[in-house]
Amino acid sequence: MSAQVSQTPTYDAGPVGRRSWGALVVPGVLGLVSTVLVVGVVGMEVPAGGSFPGPRFFPVVLAVCGYLLTALLTLHYVRHPDDAPRGEHRTHSDWVAFAWVAGGFLVFALLLDLLGWVIGAALLFWCVTRAFGSSRPGFDVAVSLVVSSAVYLVFGTGLGLPLPSGILGGL
Repeated sequence: MSAQVSQTPTYDAGPVGRRSWGALVVPGVLGLVSTVLVVGVVGMEVPAGGSFPGPRFFPVVLAVCGYLLTALLTLHYVRHPDDAPRGEHRTHSDWVAFAWVAGGFLVFALLLDLLGWVIGAALLFWCVTRAFGSSRPGFDVAVSLVVSSAVYLVFGTGLGLPLPSGILGGL
């Protein structure tokens, strides 16, 4: 008689290590950014008699959404911790993608007045698409210019909040 061998593989995850609190970094940073938005809104000088929605509306919406997302992420992590076996790291940091996003944001922040909103935001959008692995740079540039131009028009004409025009200002 031959013994039957089970075809179902078994996995031994090994001993579970200490809980890593690294997952709380994202909600912590998001909560900090939301707090900075609230401080900015409180310190913002708004002319009397401003119409709705006004310059405080969108930062308040973003801060409320940021706090809500912070609470939900924290609650999720506390309820469902991801205990990984000792010595095993199941996350991967893509530092090239991070460099594209961080570099794009740095260039955007430093050169916004010179480039203007349309070109600066389009460059930032293109850097983010590059970080996410897009292989269609021409399409990404076209979409980024359309989106940044639409935002420029909405803020400038719809809300009366001028964004920097930069080198395109005289055209």
